[in-house]
Amino acid sequence: MGCAKNLVDTEVLMKQLEYSKFNVVFEPETLQGIKTVIINTCGFIGDAKQESVDTILHYAEAKRTGKINRLFLMGCLTERYRQELTIEIPEADGIFGVSELPEIIREIGGEFRNKLLGERSITTPSHYAYLKIAEGCDRTCSFCAIPAIRGAHRSKSLEEVVAEATYLAESGVKELLVISQDTTFYGIDLYGKRRLAELLRKLASVKGIEWIRLHYTYPHAFPLEVLDVIRDHSNICNYIDIPLQHISNHILHSMKRGMTSDKTRELVDKIRNTIPGVAIRTTFITGYPGETEADFEELCQFVAESSFDRLGVFTYSHEEGTPAFQFTDILPAKIKMKRQARLMQIQEQISLKRNQEFVGKEIKVIVDREEEEFWACRSEADSPEVDQEVLIRKTGVPIYIGNFYTVRITEASHFDLMAEIPG
Repeated sequence: MGCAKNLVDTEVLMKQLEYSKFNVVFEPETLQGIKTVIINTCGFIGDAKQESVDTILHYAEAKRTGKINRLFLMGCLTERYRQELTIEIPEADGIFGVSELPEIIREIGGEFRNKLLGERSITTPSHYAYLKIAEGCDRTCSFCAIPAIRGAHRSKSLEEVVAEATYLAESGVKELLVISQDTTFYGIDLYGKRRLAELLRKLASVKGIEWIRLHYTYPHAFPLEVLDVIRDHSNICNYIDIPLQHISNHILHSMKRGMTSDKTRELVDKIRNTIPGVAIRTTFITGYPGETEADFEELCQFVAESSFDRLGVFTYSHEEGTPAFQFTDILPAKIKMKRQARLMQIQEQISLKRNQEFVGKEIKVIVDREEEEFWACRSEADSPEVDQEVLIRKTGVPIYIGNFYTVRITEASHFDLMAEIPG
């Protein structure tokens, strides 16, 4: 359940279990032949928690009715609510937190192997994989429960990350999606300074990797040398995922983001001036406690004038254990959702205009999957799952999943492009 960081944990667990001679199925469509179910839960915000709870209840019922023999729970929700789940889900044979992988393996009947660190069973399409470079977070954002769940920031060593990237490349991965709770903080705990730029240079030299994509970059104290590295390496995508969350000084201060409106605008300008043609993906939160109509109008204006390439909007989730939980000025869900919809309407028009500018141009894409009438692909400006796609209509020309192609854009919609292979 949950984010790509959770997915990496699941892939590591699967490889460990496979070495212990277990037959492991990722997200099985049927319980036929399944004896043990492990749920890696998400506990970040309300909707994600509810999805995890619903899944737990589904498999708890399967345990009660004899469809499965054993049920184990792990991940962020269990880290956050272990005591409650122990009482409410007696069907669970074991409940584990986010840092208890060896204990899970041993409880299930396997052997935890240190020598496998960095090895994973890839659950994504074989041509791309997430590369988690750190765990935890030292930020104090008022709305976020992650530091309480995942703990302090802990970087993997340069050598460990490069070794894992090499392993992935040798397994056929062509695109690395670099992730952590706070990617730009990488290295400071191990080396006394940020070393993301150095890490990216090393990853760019890994044989077989054609695209490297940077996610979860925190705006405060952004290491500007990273921009030069992205610009100077052809296999590092001109793409930055940077969650800005808001633009109102009033809200940014309450969120404890360490940013101001002016600093945010300066950073966006710096990114665009340093990396020509860069695609910026960002996210915002609507309905944060105390967000006035004036705050929201300022955010709408900022989104309209900034013309971000990719944008996501979340409604504020009032999470216990976070600094913002003390606030009582909570906006009704209807208002939060209305504001979310308005921001996305603004972005929809921006996205259509940007997409129309690509019609007639040729771009490089990677093929992700085959559908009934199309080949679904992505450009350098698009990350899996969260961004738009480039669709190639089937014509009988052989196309292969995981391969790169140069295509010509023929049509544009609000959130997708249509393309053909020239000639």
